[in-house]
Amino acid sequence: MRDTRVRNVLLPGDAGFGEAATPWAAGIRQPVIAVVEAADAAEVADLVRYAADAGLTISVQPSGHGASGDVAGVILLRTGLMDRVEVDPARRTARVEAGARWDRVLAEAARHGLTGPSGSSATVSVAGFMAGGGLSRFSRGHGWASDSVRALEVVGADGRAARVTAGTDPELFWALRGGGGDFAVITGIELDLLPIPHLHGGRILWPAARTGEVLRAFRQITATAPRELSLWVTRSRTTVAVEVTHLGRVDDARDLLAPLERLGGSLAGDPVPAALADAGVRTRRSPFRAELLTGLNDQVLDLLASAPPPLHLRHLAGALAEADPARGAGGTLAEPYLLVTGPVIPAGLGPHVSGRKPYTFLAPGESAAHAFPPPTLTRLRHIKDTRDPHRVLRANFPVHQ
Repeated sequence: MRDTRVRNVLLPGDAGFGEAATPWAAGIRQPVIAVVEAADAAEVADLVRYAADAGLTISVQPSGHGASGDVAGVILLRTGLMDRVEVDPARRTARVEAGARWDRVLAEAARHGLTGPSGSSATVSVAGFMAGGGLSRFSRGHGWASDSVRALEVVGADGRAARVTAGTDPELFWALRGGGGDFAVITGIELDLLPIPHLHGGRILWPAARTGEVLRAFRQITATAPRELSLWVTRSRTTVAVEVTHLGRVDDARDLLAPLERLGGSLAGDPVPAALADAGVRTRRSPFRAELLTGLNDQVLDLLASAPPPLHLRHLAGALAEADPARGAGGTLAEPYLLVTGPVIPAGLGPHVSGRKPYTFLAPGESAAHAFPPPTLTRLRHIKDTRDPHRVLRANFPVHQ
């Protein structure tokens, strides 16, 4: 490993190696043989060529989110030093390097009255989020976050750099927008941004004892909600909250949210652009499990209301449920709700989950087969076999497992 031109290399026994190998969910052990922090795309390419020549495998983790622990004997590549963000307000686009986090992108975009399709945590890297498809606060109106990607800068398993678009390499462009990072190392992304002149959002709180009432109001609203409205419910040990994102007029939002307003509740501070909020649903050490729900009947609501925290419930549907030939590997998401809980889902929910789950919500012990229908997984595996036959690259959840 010391033979590469990459400057920042840590090996077992080096000071700081253990911390560098630890992912965001610190309870997951990663028995890697080295941790490399690349400073630019040229160092990434050099590392990939070194690994290919040495018969080694690289796993990329920009921020350490989404780790599976299935990385024994691999080189862990960190890209946190590659964090440049360039916003073009005239084109409403951003160019983002591989290690840049959403908080940087959102802050830069906000200076120009723009925002981006971030998820529930602004500390997640843009590249990792986009590679897994990404469910944002705007997904009901605009689809997967990866639908906003215009171009990808990558280093392939052969160590060659390329700029990938729908026109230059449609198969790889499709795979890297929702299929995970198993096919090339993403070093940069160009994505579309969204204007925010009519974006309103905030968080409303109640005591946790009122979870059942809040869930029923949530069901009532989401049954007919326009795609401009997105609601997420989050419950902790002491409180239950509804996070609101509305792409429209304040008066329209008030009318839509009337069932919640009748429950009272208090704003957690002043309403803020929801894309700038950071409402993580798990701690650094707690495992989680995600399931897609097929509906919210009374039995489901009762089970959720009585389940132990943490609990996070998102309304999906809208643009996510629409077929789009230009969409990436995430495809169509027909299930209307996403549930995130502790390591065990509430007993009795089995008949109400689809069995599929979004790629970025896979947990240790699960596989890519839980995220993709068989035809999609077959296509992804063919691309992997074609682009990386020697398995130089390994995603957190590889398509072959």
